Amino acid sequence: MSTLDYLFQGFGTALIWYNLIFAFVGVLIGTAVGVLPGIGPMSGVALLIPVTASITSGLSPEQAATSAIILLAGVYYGAMYGGSTTSILLNTPGESSSVVTTLDGYQMAKKGRAGSALSIAAIGSFVAGIVTLLALIFLAKPLSAVALKFGPSEYFSLMLLGLGAVSGLAGKSVTKALIMTVCGLLLGTIGIDSVSGIARFTFDVPWLYQGIEFLTIAVGLFALGEVFKTILEKEEEDGEMARINNLIPSKEEMKESAGPIARGSILGFFVGILPGAGATLASFFSYLLEKKISKNPAKFGTGAIAGVAAPESANNAASGGAMIPLLTMGIPGSGTTAILMGALMMYNVQPGPLLFEDHPQVAWGLIASMFIGNIMLLILNLPLVKVFAKIIQTPKQFLIPMIIAISIFGVYAVQVSMYDLLLLLTCGVLGYFLSKNDYPIAPLVLGLVLGPMVENNLRRALTISNGDYSVFFTRPISMVFLLITALWLIVPFMMKKKGKEVVINVEG
Repeated sequence: MSTLDYLFQGFGTALIWYNLIFAFVGVLIGTAVGVLPGIGPMSGVALLIPVTASITSGLSPEQAATSAIILLAGVYYGAMYGGSTTSILLNTPGESSSVVTTLDGYQMAKKGRAGSALSIAAIGSFVAGIVTLLALIFLAKPLSAVALKFGPSEYFSLMLLGLGAVSGLAGKSVTKALIMTVCGLLLGTIGIDSVSGIARFTFDVPWLYQGIEFLTIAVGLFALGEVFKTILEKEEEDGEMARINNLIPSKEEMKESAGPIARGSILGFFVGILPGAGATLASFFSYLLEKKISKNPAKFGTGAIAGVAAPESANNAASGGAMIPLLTMGIPGSGTTAILMGALMMYNVQPGPLLFEDHPQVAWGLIASMFIGNIMLLILNLPLVKVFAKIIQTPKQFLIPMIIAISIFGVYAVQVSMYDLLLLLTCGVLGYFLSKNDYPIAPLVLGLVLGPMVENNLRRALTISNGDYSVFFTRPISMVFLLITALWLIVPFMMKKKGKEVVINVEG
């Protein structure tokens, strides 16, 4: 049978009435999971595994596995949609992959363009989902073979490129951006070392043994930082309540978004294929790419529609791309796909090279359901834009307690620790002072996310090469990433220096 024949069979499976219900319930729960900071797709999928086991008990083993994975995958990619809502409206990232969306999405909302931002986020996510599924259908096996060539040295160089690229998030000062990146890397080292088991920078405080939770830092710096800014600068901002002018994007905004959506979808998909890279790195890379190729990069961070379209497309595409190593090689690329893999194995379905031959109903049913689920998400989210957009018009005396409540609930639900709530409050105060003094927050968050990945892959690469650092330069893919990183940092510096020399010569 050809690929298209299998795909049509998959649609036959996905369109069974109870599988449609499972897909709808999955994307609905996923949207809610994305909106609430702290829960995240990983927690949402894990919590629902026992539920799927009970509600599919009356089906045959193959049907039960298909229905369960349809629901759980719906939660996964549905969360990518939902994460943009609070990022845009409240400057509160629902999860790590939504952090970049806050940079321009929240600025758009403050200017009365919340409707356009939410609509573009939904449309971008939908287009990315469709692009990813087409690529998944036709490129799964060839791309999985390429992904296998990535070893620890390649991943280290890729993560290093991600860190080097933060100069694109620098704002007015590259130095400040690099300082914040280093601070993020330092925070990422706190806790028990996974290799030696030695406690690092914990100062004998048991709470620090598990490390600093990303969510606490991100929500504190972004959401509570904005709360403190609103409270402390109340006199300056009174009377500036933004009005929602348009609930759907204008033709000009659609035109501006078309390129970023297409590029974000393709880039996000290829980054998603790489195990360990994930949606967070995809969204950062897509944002930096758009800023780099833009004719007016200064508008990024002030409410550029491309700054919403690109990362939202990329993080959704990455979630689809992550399905390739899971389904074709049995390698989970993220925590969420690891839980999905566990769910499949619970139903005696082994992900890997033989999945498409041994269990075609499960594999192709899942792929077809993702197409249907993306349509459901678009239908579900676009009408809600009007409802969501009204949130930004809520008077500040009601909106501020809502943001604080969502932030505290999200952090406490994950950590169940008073210490994390105190850290959340501290990060809120710190976030206010950092933004007031033009220190970009996004590089710190990226450093915290990528730091442990950089360290783990560096150690693995050096262990394999018996401590020989030349492994990073002798492997071609790794060498290419390192060269790009060096050029990314050196070229802007050289151009800036050359520009100053030209000014001096002209003045002279």
